[in-house]
Amino acid sequence: MTTAIYSVAKPPQILVVEDDQPLASFIGERLQSELYGVDVLYDGLDASSALKNPKYDLVILDLSLPHVDGLTLLQELRPQNPTLPVLVLTGRCSSEDRVNSLDSGADDCMNKPFSLSELSARVRALLRRNFHPVEDSTVIADLMVDRRNHRVHRAGRRISLSSREFGVLDYLVRNARHPVTRAELMENVWHHAFDASTNLVDVYVKYVRDKVDGPGEQKLILTLRGIGYTLTDE
Repeated sequence: MTTAIYSVAKPPQILVVEDDQPLASFIGERLQSELYGVDVLYDGLDASSALKNPKYDLVILDLSLPHVDGLTLLQELRPQNPTLPVLVLTGRCSSEDRVNSLDSGADDCMNKPFSLSELSARVRALLRRNFHPVEDSTVIADLMVDRRNHRVHRAGRRISLSSREFGVLDYLVRNARHPVTRAELMENVWHHAFDASTNLVDVYVKYVRDKVDGPGEQKLILTLRGIGYTLTDE
């Protein structure tokens, strides 16, 4: 295994997976200077093995890696660790690549080239979200969201959700019985500023509602005209 390790005594622990070794070194040194523990790997196969270790609090992941690409790593990682924050780095400029990254389970995505100061800010934001204490599971009416195992059940039936759909439902559940705007969902699930020209949020809420609110069941996800949505059992 080819690896460079930047040791610091203070958590959080970050894994950087980037095959451009000079860039990986710059990222590692910058994060080390901010008192993170950092491991740097240059190969997707090595990263696949390293990610079996639960010590990491965040992963910075390049898409173009030798042996195992970044999207494959994401798809391997998410079933085992649905809450580990992943920041994707990509030199690919198409919106399709960004969408594929986010739908595969990335929490954020940055195009190359990027500034190290912006990278640091996004790392801080992802870690803040991840370290907020949240119950492992929440039950509302006959709906149960199990965050630890990334599972959803309603009235005894298993509901299969994509990573992004789970994020939408989880945010609605965390804010149950309160209005949630489209901008809030975009910023907290996709981690991007709301764009009024896209109906992405509405599309995903519909996906989730169609799966959660089955025929004959109480409607839990409601549309608030002019505001957004709410999940409520009242």
